[in-house]
Amino acid sequence: MYGIFNDNFPPIMDGVGLTAQNYAYWLHEKGHDVSVVTPYAPNSEEVIKAAKYPIYRYVSVPIPFRHPYRYGLPYIDPGFLKKWNKLNFQLVHAHCPFTTGDLAYAAAQKQHIPLVATFHSKYRQDFEHNVKSKAVVDWMVRHIIRFFEKADEVWIPLPAVEETLREYGYKGHVEVVENGNDFYTPSAQIEVMRAEMREELGMAPDETMLLFVGQHIWEKNIAFILDALALIKDKPFHLFMVGTGYAVREIRHKISALGLQDRVTLLGNIHDRERLKKIYAASDLFIFPSLYDTCGLVVREAAAMHTPSLMLDGSTAATAITSGVNGFVSPNALDEYARQIVLLMEHPELLVRAGNKASKTISRSWENVMDEVVLRYKDIQETYKIKHGK
Repeated sequence: MYGIFNDNFPPIMDGVGLTAQNYAYWLHEKGHDVSVVTPYAPNSEEVIKAAKYPIYRYVSVPIPFRHPYRYGLPYIDPGFLKKWNKLNFQLVHAHCPFTTGDLAYAAAQKQHIPLVATFHSKYRQDFEHNVKSKAVVDWMVRHIIRFFEKADEVWIPLPAVEETLREYGYKGHVEVVENGNDFYTPSAQIEVMRAEMREELGMAPDETMLLFVGQHIWEKNIAFILDALALIKDKPFHLFMVGTGYAVREIRHKISALGLQDRVTLLGNIHDRERLKKIYAASDLFIFPSLYDTCGLVVREAAAMHTPSLMLDGSTAATAITSGVNGFVSPNALDEYARQIVLLMEHPELLVRAGNKASKTISRSWENVMDEVVLRYKDIQETYKIKHGK
């Protein structure tokens, strides 16, 4: 059995949680035994009931100022530990270096099996949000690197992510294993979705629909988005924001302070993936100036629905974009970003062309990705057996 480990999992929605969910789903669909290990989250019963594979959740508590994320406490959960001690894995894959990652490492050591660890996030920025001491942040980053140094193989979702790992002090080998998306849809169907959702959202024919999907946290550069849009609020656009996070209340206040109430709508979390797919299809441009993200799974979801992204120069996630071809990259300046949005609003043919190209170049199905993953898992298992004389 393969074990997928992550510190969050739906109904908590973010790119890493969705990645872990798709790993489990597609491993099961391809005939492999798989289970998920993750902390308990409120309202997770429906997710457990709907899954075709076991999900083992353990006691958790909310992380202060990081809603909806939770800190897991597996070793004080006797019910979980009773089940945990009966699980037998052939390989464990950790998608985080924290509590659940430590559980994956413990399983690997106890059962003499390989541990794969994927580096997904710029953890230093997360730490700096809550911890003011640089010395403490440095210690926390070193702790993360020690975890990755213990893995049998370290994966990254994009080649550019290696630079962040090296900055953190990791010196070992890495393998690039791309993320996929579950939004593949025929072009004709996308057009129907687009028309229906634009009507539902009240979009005028001459209005440009902008979209942001992701955690509502300042690290995602949301202040930059709003400040840029405030420069062009006389133009015919509407931004829809999907997600939640610790900064929702402050974001609402900033929208009001900038006079953008009629230009920006917060839709909250959308758990219905079919509805989210339609919102992507309805959008003309995906706004994603984040310097925080390493991969940007949402950029690939947008691309699958023929919606191009506008990103910032210097962003790790933007390395998948050739500006003007399969998306757009702006200099890291408010006026330049705003100017680019206006240019694209005035030339919608550029959006259509880039969206079509994005769907062909940066959108890859999870089913396809998982064929590669399974082959890599088997190679890692064979290498582990040879190395340990099994």
